[in-house]
Amino acid sequence: CPSAVDMAKIKFEYLAHYYEAHGVPPRTRLFANIGALNARGASLNSSLANWITNNGLMLFARPFLGITNNRPLPTLSSNPLPAWFKKRQSGQTAAADSDTLRVALFHDPFTNYNAPEVGIAAVEFLEAAGYDVIWPDHKGDGRPFISKGLVKEAKQMADETLTALVPLAERGIPIVGLEPSSLLTLRDDYFFLLPGDPRVPLVAEHAYTFEEFVAQLAENEQLDLIFTEEPRHLLLHGHCHQKALVGTGPAIRALTLPPNYTLTEVDTSCCGMAGSFGYEAEHYEISMRMAERRLLPAVREAEPATLVVAAGISCRQQIKHGARRQALHPAQVLRDAILA
Repeated sequence: CPSAVDMAKIKFEYLAHYYEAHGVPPRTRLFANIGALNARGASLNSSLANWITNNGLMLFARPFLGITNNRPLPTLSSNPLPAWFKKRQSGQTAAADSDTLRVALFHDPFTNYNAPEVGIAAVEFLEAAGYDVIWPDHKGDGRPFISKGLVKEAKQMADETLTALVPLAERGIPIVGLEPSSLLTLRDDYFFLLPGDPRVPLVAEHAYTFEEFVAQLAENEQLDLIFTEEPRHLLLHGHCHQKALVGTGPAIRALTLPPNYTLTEVDTSCCGMAGSFGYEAEHYEISMRMAERRLLPAVREAEPATLVVAAGISCRQQIKHGARRQALHPAQVLRDAILA
């Protein structure tokens, strides 16, 4: 907050003590384990899973779980990112042993199963920039557990994630993430989840958001790409974690690499979704009021040709629900701006 009080950590500690005394509600367990549920639903049958989550019976059951019926639940893709990446890698020749131009994609369960098109765009852009993209063997980052105050589970996930990422960091391989709240967990939350663990600063030092990594390459003149000269205007909404820990400067730098791309940043606070917050029945109205302060009116007023850009999946969901506009991730914008 403006007074430099970390409200997220205060909430995390409060919920942890509250659940220790009163038990964990079913809805909290459900949202905290969304990563595993996404993976399971995608592995079984995405069409069936999507039908189950949004059919009439589930609409009837949602109020008993405290989930609003006013917005659809996120759908699972029929082409999840892990399967796409595995298939792509199997059709390519093995990369050289040198780590000089390797980058690890810090994938998350939302990009993997709800928005794989974002991960695909990032892989294609990084490969066009001359990088061999590595798929780290981690299950998630623990962000949903942190958001819901489940300390034990968050610490376990943090430990497993660090175990998977440390070998990459030790070899100096950049770890690049697409979901700001996911990637920045490595640079913020892990320091208080696992205090004194030497793995945390090592991994944090090599962790970048996608926009940070691209902007850094551009600043160091290491981005040998030819971009379209077609003029486009972008409307950017910054993610809360992004604005708090990084700022939107790297995103603006990266998104204006195409010479005739202009950008307007919406002067917004939180989009109102905040992960599961906007799906919780008692929070739906305030979620929408937050979005209506500036974000949704700005999106509605934007010209049809304007590209609406938001790195966070929750932000893109809120924009789609409240303004009926499809927002793009910066990786999609930049991948589409490359000339073949």
